Amino acid sequence: MTESDKRLFQRAEDGDARAQYELGVCYAEGRGVPQSDGDAVAWWRKSAEQGHASAQYNIGLMYAHGRGVPQDDTEAVAWYRDAAAQGHARAQLNLGAFYWEGRGVPQDDTQAVAWYRHAANQGHASAQFNLGWLCANGLGVAQDEAQAVAWYRQAADQGHAAAQFNLGWMSAKGRGGPQDDVQATA
Repeated sequence: MTESDKRLFQRAEDGDARAQYELGVCYAEGRGVPQSDGDAVAWWRKSAEQGHASAQYNIGLMYAHGRGVPQDDTEAVAWYRDAAAQGHARAQLNLGAFYWEGRGVPQDDTQAVAWYRHAANQGHASAQFNLGWLCANGLGVAQDEAQAVAWYRQAADQGHAAAQFNLGWMSAKGRGGPQDDVQATA
């Protein structure tokens, strides 16, 4: 164990939330310690209980996938909600997905849109794509193809392949704006 690893362990043992989070990552990835999902969750929980948003998000992931803890969508939602409330974009995206799918919460398109919008407004490409799709199809919001194109464009500009495809298709068909073969193939 390196001196740096020893210092990280000591800071984590002393209650440093960031060190606890980082040690959880080390256990999750098997970096400098034997890989252990259970130990990762234990360290992230200590950090999360101090309000560390990324630790809260990671615990949500672990419950969602049943890694190091029993799979439990309701518990995943609770942890995602804590992180999302602090502005964690990936937690907001996942919370939107859980509302969309009705996992751990009653299915609710309007809540899905609200959480996707929070993440999208922070520049999260997948949330922007999801909002585009929901706007194009009038799910959770009034159907608005122009708004769909705007969300798809933001995601496409970040290299999101499905958004690029949908944006091209909408341009080719004149949906959400004028028909434009040049834009459709761009």
